[in-house]
Amino acid sequence: MKVMEKMTIGEYVATDFRTAALFSNYTIDFCCKGNKTLAEVCAAKGLDIHQLENEITTILESNTATEIDFKSFSPNLLIDYILEAHHKYVVANTPVIVLYLDKLCKVHGERHPELFEITKLFKISAAEMGNHMQKEEVVLFPFIKMMTAAIKDNETIVQPHFGTVDNPIAMLKGDHETEGNLFAKISELSSHYTPPIDACETYKVTFAMLDEFEQNLHKHIHLENNILFLKAKELEEQFTIID
Repeated sequence: MKVMEKMTIGEYVATDFRTAALFSNYTIDFCCKGNKTLAEVCAAKGLDIHQLENEITTILESNTATEIDFKSFSPNLLIDYILEAHHKYVVANTPVIVLYLDKLCKVHGERHPELFEITKLFKISAAEMGNHMQKEEVVLFPFIKMMTAAIKDNETIVQPHFGTVDNPIAMLKGDHETEGNLFAKISELSSHYTPPIDACETYKVTFAMLDEFEQNLHKHIHLENNILFLKAKELEEQFTIID
């Protein structure tokens, strides 16, 4: 049990993503704050650690896992997956959600003024995500692929302008924290994406899309913070970078 207490939330989710649903039920942040141990989280939230350990064990020992084992992915494959399943998702869904939110503000804003704050926060989030993904696609992801190729061909590479991968990773983790906080506020303002009684179909669809967007964001952050970034650091340790 002591081993379980010392494992981080992110390590559990990296081992079996089915634990993410369990942590979400307990409002435990497995992405932005996934570096906290199970013992630390339970102490902070007043949770029964033994009960949580038993529930985690039940999940880990069950044979019904259908979730992809992302830890087994090579860094390059994981990058490709993130681009396809998360970056493209953000690009495709952001303008639709903005359009719907603007419409809701016009039609329902007088009765539900919280919509204006939700819309403002989502637009901030969208702008931040656009900048964040560009940093990944232009800076970190290409360097990870360059390191992979260099190791395969037994070559060295030139020191990048950002120094060690720890620097862009720290910046990207900061972005993740910002995104997590913005969506925590959106979730709270929307009563966890529960449409009001007088909600029209557009209202219901918009809240459902926001809910899905946040779930996609959480998985996106988890794959990077708890798996890809660690693989990037391991890659960097395998060869010499010349000045």
